[in-house]
Amino acid sequence: MNIGIWVLGDQININQAALQSCTEKDQIFVIMIESLEYIQLRPYHQQKLVLIWSAMRHFAVELRQAGWQVTHAISTDFETPLKQWIETNQITELRVMKPNDKPFLEVIKNLQITCDIKIIPNNLFIWHETEFKEWVRKRKRLLMEDFYREGRKRLKILMNQNKPVGEKWNFDKENRKYPKGKLNTPQTLWFQPDEITREVINQVKDLNFTKYGEIEPFRWAVTRQQALQVLNNFIQYSLPNFGDYQDAMVTGEETLWHSLLSPYINLGLLHPLEVIKKVESAYHNQQLKLNSVEGFIRQILGWREYMRGVYLLMDDEYSQSNWFKHNHPLPEFFWDANKTDMNCLHQVLIQVQNTGYAHHIQRLMVLSNFALISGISPQEVENWFHAAFIDAYDWVMQTNVLGMGLFADGGILASKPYAASANYINKMSDYCKGCVYDWKVRVTSPQDKVEEGRRKKEEGRRKKYIGTQTSTNDKHHVDGGVLNPKDKGNNSPACPFNYFYWDFLARHRDKLKSQGRMNFVLANLDKIDSEELENIHLKAEKWHSQKTSTRSQGIGNRQ
Repeated sequence: MNIGIWVLGDQININQAALQSCTEKDQIFVIMIESLEYIQLRPYHQQKLVLIWSAMRHFAVELRQAGWQVTHAISTDFETPLKQWIETNQITELRVMKPNDKPFLEVIKNLQITCDIKIIPNNLFIWHETEFKEWVRKRKRLLMEDFYREGRKRLKILMNQNKPVGEKWNFDKENRKYPKGKLNTPQTLWFQPDEITREVINQVKDLNFTKYGEIEPFRWAVTRQQALQVLNNFIQYSLPNFGDYQDAMVTGEETLWHSLLSPYINLGLLHPLEVIKKVESAYHNQQLKLNSVEGFIRQILGWREYMRGVYLLMDDEYSQSNWFKHNHPLPEFFWDANKTDMNCLHQVLIQVQNTGYAHHIQRLMVLSNFALISGISPQEVENWFHAAFIDAYDWVMQTNVLGMGLFADGGILASKPYAASANYINKMSDYCKGCVYDWKVRVTSPQDKVEEGRRKKEEGRRKKYIGTQTSTNDKHHVDGGVLNPKDKGNNSPACPFNYFYWDFLARHRDKLKSQGRMNFVLANLDKIDSEELENIHLKAEKWHSQKTSTRSQGIGNRQ
């Protein structure tokens, strides 16, 4: 029997299951394929294409040096080079480690080839698929925090016998600080492209179909050795202060104290468990702050593993989830950051355009939050995230965007919608300081309010003249507060995040009542009179009519 192994582009690890299933590597044939047809499913970020293809080519070199017989193919599709390779090497059994993405598993199953196909269980996650499903079967509720604690217990991560180190499982409340004063952020470890990567960059530049984002400067790691350097650099320089400021957003700071490890873990260059073990070891050896170490480990052992588990648990209809029935098309500025005048969106989107990266709060509380409260189609949002981010795959974005970011699954994944007004963005970033909009105002500018007051005062005089008096209310509530009178000289218009937020709550009040954690927010909504709510709704609708792209408009920063 002649065995062949197909190594997929996000399974770049010498210890991956399909390779490990064979002991006599000098007698095993390996193939890696770059499909030009497959990357046209959506306008992918150019740096993502460079990262994957360069990592694949470097891995092919590594496998050859280790004694494997490797074929690297560039083709229109996957099937054509597979058939030629199978025929040339008389392959009787094709082994493939199970892909993470469900659509690609269907691609493999539908191959018209002459040999048997053997799917090997995926070993690049901490929890095996069967283990997660067994854990779910015994549960009365599906909650990430329960899953995270179970993982800590099973693997004895940050445990003191049967209790968590520090007497608490979760230190998230300590990880919401905004850095004050002059920042002294650690230097990010980037790399200069080598000959292989430069060749890939030129190839991607020459592709004659739609792509997204800037291709240079390309600074990402493309080998396991480089990825390990990024991990060690993070532990030494960023991890000590990671926890305190992991939710902060600062203009001009692309990475702050974040690890930038997700692209490498998702490619297979690093295994998630080895990352966790190294971080835990640093905690014990270097006396690092527990909130930093626990917060980082929770992102991998908790959220990453849980998102993948839920993705595999859901049926194919999950991808079409749309609990709020949102259907506005994706605004054009998602593809071209220069087409929005909202500074928070501009700052995050220009960063994504330039690097393919934004950290989790920028994704959740700026991009996804805006898409949620403004009523954009979940499928269009998820498709953009999948195309734009360097660490994005189907298994990543289905649950993170549809479930976590947009609450499109109605609460399968998250316990409440992550919806917020501009107040949150102002608290956790400096974006509002450089914006043309006023984060404190939800529907009209302070100057509009002054003019309205003058009009009502004049109207009152006229009515009094004819014997009628009408009372007025000069208070303007913002998230339960009142506008500061000293701000009334500011002519900045209301921030769209504010009127979209309150319009979202008003439109979906009945559905949100079923979410217990929303009761306090809905009580604040009840304080707004019907006339103002109508103005808020009209403002939101007017924004969509003026700013939302249509299919007939240009594609923006796609190339």
